[in-house]
Order: sequence, then structure tokens, then C-alpha cells
Amino acid sequence: MNVVILAAGQGKRMRSDLPKVLHPIAGKPMLAHVLDTARQLGAGRICVVYGHGGEQVREALPASDLSWVKQEPQLGTGHAVLQALPQLDPAAPTLVLYGDVPLIRAETLTRLLQVSDGNTLALLTVKLPDPRGYGRIVRANGKVTRIVEEKDADAAERAITEVNTGILVAPTTALLRWLPNLGNSNAQREYYLTDIVSLAVKEGMAVEAAQPAHAWEVEGVNSKTQLAALERIHQRNIAEALMEQGVTLADPNRIDVRGELICGRDVFIDVSCVFEGKVVIGDGARILSNCVIHDATVGPQSIIGPFARLRPGAELGRDVHVGNFVEVKNSTIADHSKANHLSYIGDATIGSRVNVGAGTITCNYDGANKFRTVIEDDAFIGSDTQLVAPVTVGKGATLGAGTTLTKDAPAGKLTLSRARQTVIPGWKRPVKQKKD
Repeated sequence: MNVVILAAGQGKRMRSDLPKVLHPIAGKPMLAHVLDTARQLGAGRICVVYGHGGEQVREALPASDLSWVKQEPQLGTGHAVLQALPQLDPAAPTLVLYGDVPLIRAETLTRLLQVSDGNTLALLTVKLPDPRGYGRIVRANGKVTRIVEEKDADAAERAITEVNTGILVAPTTALLRWLPNLGNSNAQREYYLTDIVSLAVKEGMAVEAAQPAHAWEVEGVNSKTQLAALERIHQRNIAEALMEQGVTLADPNRIDVRGELICGRDVFIDVSCVFEGKVVIGDGARILSNCVIHDATVGPQSIIGPFARLRPGAELGRDVHVGNFVEVKNSTIADHSKANHLSYIGDATIGSRVNVGAGTITCNYDGANKFRTVIEDDAFIGSDTQLVAPVTVGKGATLGAGTTLTKDAPAGKLTLSRARQTVIPGWKRPVKQKKD
């Protein structure tokens, strides 16, 4: 199967310098959603027709399985698919998708492909209570005979509620016949892809139709308002899927998943949490309100938040507590350890049963290079402590409140540092080390 994705629109109503198809849904460009769906179908060839901001689009999605064709000037959807024909396999049917219709489901497209059977023209249509703005499906004796754009429709045709979504599948050999012969005698002076319907009927080719399970699958984006509406629909779908898997959501309307969220049994997620990248949450973990978790792993029975931030590389073991206004980055925290208040843990390895007091900071960055902090099992870190990496806190060690640790703390001992303010003569800011 060939897939052609039309992604050349300028998107003037978006009022943005970013090409329309790169505006995100759930943290991922709309075009990337469509590409993912095409790949789910097992497409042999995927061709993206680009135009406005094309180089920016190509740079954002540099996958090796794509071919790219520039449409310039932009003379309509029929003209756009015509540009892609040299990239297609004539022996395979061609599915036409749109880079600004991000929520189309693979299941729906599979039904459309089954209707077409590779030898007929098949359209994806939908019935809308308010069809304004869409091309109407004109039928005779129940059979599709043509599509009329709203600007070219008469009053009777405007009253039709079955509309064209633009998504279709056709034999590529037929497209090779039809597309070079399209006319532009219409209000827009464009070459409409929809005109191939009347050409198919004229040839005696069957024109079939399939419908999506949900109207939102075929909604396009032309403004920030429409983008926000589809974002909420998509997030609600994710929330319902999580709840079907057994996750408890305090409010399914107040969760944002911008990547892959994998949850174990009996996970609870409170309101206004954001999950980015790949996040794994173990059995019985609780994510309290207003947390941001990005490419991190949360172990079973752990409690995160409220107002906690787990950044990439955070790996938490079983029964770990990360409390309010605690940030963890590129660090491992082993079983039963706690950092409950107002702390930064970056580039650190923390053992089991460690207590990190409020206001503790791992000073991992000297202004040019980053270093690691190691805190061994059963250590107690007093409040308002700064651990100046690289440094190790031994097993069972205690650091007194207000300590600035610049040397290793011995196991099982109390270490503290409280001295008068001192200026160090001759000190120079470190420079970044060159990597081999």
C-alpha cells in the first residue's frame, strides 16, 4: 500500500511561524501522529507532500522510511497528490491522509481499505448535524456519484449532511489516469481531488464509502481553538484507556499524557499531572496533584508529590517518597528512601532507607562540568545540606543540618560543617573539560 500525506498547507489562521502540521497534540506534531497511524497499517511507501515551511517540516521528522515531494505552487488537493505519483508503486493502492487530521484511527482506515479491496475508489465520509464548510456527498439511488464543494453547491446540495472527510483510497493506476486530466473550473480555481469521484463513476468503477466510529477522528485543525479542542479529546481518550486498565484518576479531565504512560495495578493519579516521554509507574504507586514526570520510572508503592518534578533519568525503587517541590534528575533512589520537602537531587545515586532532609541540594554542576553524588544505605541527610559533588556519604552516616559537604563523609559517623564566611584568594572559575 502507498500512503500520501498532504501537509503543504500554510495554516494562516494558526497565526504562527511554525508550519501548521508541526503544531503538537499531546506533545507530538500533528503530522507525526498521522505518520504513526500510517506505519501501523504496514504502508510500503509513505510520501509526504509539503509546501509552507517545508524544510522545517523535514528537519522535524527525519525518518528514513519517508519520501518527500514539494508542492509549489499550491493548486489544490488534486494537484498535491499528482506531485506524489512518481514516488508511488503503481501496483499497490494509494491511501490519502492529511497532516492536520491527527486523530484518525488505524481501525477506521482498516475498514476503509477493506471496503476498497484495492480495486475500487473508497471514500471516508461522515454525517454531521452541521455540515457547513465541508464538501457534500451526492448520491443517486444510494450510490455515491460525486462530491460537491460547499462554495460550488446549490441550496439542495448544501442541505446534505453526509460530508467528505478528504480521506480516500484508490487504485494507483486509476490516479495516474485521472489526476493529469482534472480541471479547475470552480470558485477556488483549484484542482480538487474530489473530482476523481465523477471520473470513476464515468468509467463505471464502483465508489464505496465507509464511516468512522467517531466524528472527532476526521476533524482537521485550522486554528489554535480547534487544536485545543482536539487536544482535550485526545487526552480524554487516553484517560479512559488508563481507567479501563485499572488506573484510578481523580479527574479524567485533568491529566496530560505527552508520550507513553505505563501503569501497574492500583495506581492512583491525582489532578493536574503531566507525563512526558516514557513513564513507568509500578503497582500501588500514588502520584499526587500537580506533578510533572518526564522519562522516569516510579517503583511500586511509591508516593510522588504533590508538586514534585521527576526529570529524565529518574529511577525510583519501591516505597520511595518524593514530596512537595522536590526535583529529581538523572538519579536513582533505592527502596524505602525519602526526600519529602524542597530538595534538588541531580546526578545522584541514593541507597535504601535514606532520609533526605528539607532544602537539601546535590551541587552537581560547577559552572562547566557535572559530577555525581553517592549516598549509601541508611544515611541521614540533615536539612539545608549542600553536597558538593563528586562526594560520597558512607553507609549509615549522618550529616548535620546546614552542612556543606565537600569531602566524603565516613560511614556511621556524624559529619557537620558550620564556619564563618570566608573569601578564597586566587580562586578561578572552572572551565569545561574537553571530551576525547
